[in-house]
Amino acid sequence: MSESRGSVTFKGGMLVSATGQTRADLIVTGGKVAAVGELSPIGQVVDATGLLIMPGMVDTHVHLMDPGATEREDFPTGTRAAAAHGVTTILEHTHSHPVRSAADLTEKRQYLAGRSNVDFGLAAHVWPDTVEKIPELVEAGVSFFKIFTCDTHGVPGLDPGFLGAAMDALAAVDGRALIHNEDQALTASAERRLKADGRSDPALLNEWRSRDAEMVAVASTAVLALSSRANVTFAHVSNTDVLGVVDEYRRLGADIAAEACPQYFVLEESEVEHQGPFRKFTPPARITSEGDRASMWEAVSAGRFSFFSTDHAPSTRDQKNEGDIWSAPFGLPGLDTTLPFLIDAALSGLVTMSDVVRLYSTRPAQQYRLPKGTLDVGADADVVIVDPTASWEVKGSDVLSKAGWSPYEGRTFAGKIVDTYLRGVRIASEGVPDDSRVGRFIRPG
Repeated sequence: MSESRGSVTFKGGMLVSATGQTRADLIVTGGKVAAVGELSPIGQVVDATGLLIMPGMVDTHVHLMDPGATEREDFPTGTRAAAAHGVTTILEHTHSHPVRSAADLTEKRQYLAGRSNVDFGLAAHVWPDTVEKIPELVEAGVSFFKIFTCDTHGVPGLDPGFLGAAMDALAAVDGRALIHNEDQALTASAERRLKADGRSDPALLNEWRSRDAEMVAVASTAVLALSSRANVTFAHVSNTDVLGVVDEYRRLGADIAAEACPQYFVLEESEVEHQGPFRKFTPPARITSEGDRASMWEAVSAGRFSFFSTDHAPSTRDQKNEGDIWSAPFGLPGLDTTLPFLIDAALSGLVTMSDVVRLYSTRPAQQYRLPKGTLDVGADADVVIVDPTASWEVKGSDVLSKAGWSPYEGRTFAGKIVDTYLRGVRIASEGVPDDSRVGRFIRPG
């Protein structure tokens, strides 16, 4: 191969794919993977001896509040956190300034020009009165449609009638949906009862957003997914009872993906009692025993979860501390910690490194038809280099998200991300991101 301007050779590393690991060199030219194997280096040479080389991670559930409530998070800051921690592609939607039409999508794309440090796709929301706009949004390049089954974050839930109509519309145009499953009647009645009782203690969260509310919505959504044949992802699956429903309806022919998030593998149900708003997310944490935690990891190993994402929805400490448990914002930061969490899980033997790539890069890219998730010849050269021998402690002061804190503070993660490249250009090194704003809008293929 002749010398090419802008070429980079990653020499001597262990390439990790969704199916295995192999020691090989990687040559990047023009932002694409040009060759893989035992190669003579060209261009800049990166010595990857003793290091792991992975495709950039693809996080398909991110809220950057931009435009909207940017005091909580914006694109420049959130995508710097992503770049520093190995995420090179995100799919984003904000509840505070939702996309509901093709015109909204165009406006947001224009606004975000030059604001992202990683590649990004954009999702739309479905209101009861915007179901008919699904075809125009698919044509305009939306990645998926976020649908709630209960009123949350100021977004109205869809009852089964509207939800079924939305799924039929999606199936007709080969669209994708990400569905938040909590039953409106149960959450609303629980809220009325708890407020009538004068409750404002943090433990009310587990009664307000109950297991039953999640399971009732999951069962209803699964029935409609099967009848419509729409492609749907069940967002942030909180426990393995949900997976029992998913397993059964997949067996019957429903096209359901199950999204995993780290918080449901680590955080315990009782933590909200002393952490208060810093554990306010929904569905809430469900772990009550080591058996619960083990069952979640066993489900990952068994392939019952489809992929991981963050559900990154940060608020600052001050924002979380305003008011009480009712008024505090929902959500956790996650872009700073999700790939480190998964690398640590692999080095601890809970999963393999190939599982990490499959679950946080290859499979989410496939689910949403993105040209990402591999380091095959011709692929975008989104590269993450990992030192499996290093370790680091999560500190709030090091969190790059505007949140400035993490639910995993004080935890030590094995493995450390060394460098992140987007289309062959290094965008972060040793945990320090550039602010290059080279990210591009991508649409489903």
